[in-house]
Amino acid sequence: MGARPVAIEIGTKRVFASALDWPGWCRTARTEQLAIETLASYAKRYAAVPLAAGIRFAKEPDLTVVERLRGNATTDYGAPAAEAKVESEPMTRAELERMCALVAATWAEFDRVVKGAPAELRKGPRGGGRDRDKMVDHVLGAESGYAPKLGLKLKQPALGDRAAISENRRSLLAAFRAGADGKPLREGGWNARYAARRIAWHAMDHAWEIEDRSSTA
Repeated sequence: MGARPVAIEIGTKRVFASALDWPGWCRTARTEQLAIETLASYAKRYAAVPLAAGIRFAKEPDLTVVERLRGNATTDYGAPAAEAKVESEPMTRAELERMCALVAATWAEFDRVVKGAPAELRKGPRGGGRDRDKMVDHVLGAESGYAPKLGLKLKQPALGDRAAISENRRSLLAAFRAGADGKPLREGGWNARYAARRIAWHAMDHAWEIEDRSSTA
């Protein structure tokens, strides 16, 4: 399958490694080397996403750093914030539909994990962390909050309102398709590829957190 391009986003406290062709496969650590190692270690967990999308995926990653990006306060706060140069390039129809399929699969994986999780999640070492429903509410709220960056205005769905959640997701995918030319979807906003990467990262980051905190070990 060839080398997988990775962007490294370097903040003062955190470094993100993002697999640019695989939305949702993105991990963070204190150093570039640790971020790459962590990204590679999550290949087998991420494999559920391309499986759901019907896209072939090798679990033994061949990662190649193609860009190093300067992070900012958002990076250090805990979210990938820098757009890679390649993300401003136009997409073919096939590339666009592949990206949308992978983002939709991250939502499906998030929903699957939530469905199997207990309402009360294991707390962190200092007793912190959201429980399941608050985590879902946070992810839904973030996606509604991201919407203006894509030229959209979306109301946050209520927990359990599957119709509203599905409609918001369809709107986000439609915005990605409208941004196939690689240009920002509104002045000062995000381009489609970065938006897809950011939204998919957020869904998977919390899906994995819910999985990890569902255990009693």
